[in-house]
Amino acid sequence: MSKVGLFQIGMFAAVVALLAGVYVGSHRAGTSPQTAPVAKAQALANLYASRLEDVDGKPYSFSAWKGKTLVVNFWATWCPPCREEMPAFSRLQNRYALRGVQFVGIALDTTESVRAFAGQYPVSYPLLVSGSAGVELARQLGNASLSLPYTLVVSPGGDVPLDHLGPLAEHDLDLVLRTTLVD
Repeated sequence: MSKVGLFQIGMFAAVVALLAGVYVGSHRAGTSPQTAPVAKAQALANLYASRLEDVDGKPYSFSAWKGKTLVVNFWATWCPPCREEMPAFSRLQNRYALRGVQFVGIALDTTESVRAFAGQYPVSYPLLVSGSAGVELARQLGNASLSLPYTLVVSPGGDVPLDHLGPLAEHDLDLVLRTTLVD
């Protein structure tokens, strides 16, 4: 068989595999327009029922932040885009703290790594450490690929005006916060 023929067969197989992956992925997600709000409501209930510790072992209960605008950022010390967006998140935490906004970083990392990071690059919001519970929480909240960074904004009423996978620009998050706080 010629190289052109092999190339065409390979391309056909790649397209079939891609389409199969899209089909399986869309059916595994299992969220139709009717079930998505219920699933998101349950995921938010799980978030507010969560209790995680910082690097010093101090426990934080998410229920204490219910009724605030909550910015939850899933991150890791080994994730360059995660580290790069944290100074902007600190600035926004300082800017909006008196208006009822609370940032929380959930590290999908080890306590030792987060402690070393926080010692070198302090932030103005709690950095909590999670194990498999954080991974599962991120998945429930919409991060199906479990990629980092992953950030959500939860309004005091329980709406999620931002569900963002990947690096988040300070200007974009600032705009969402201003819009959320006007409502």
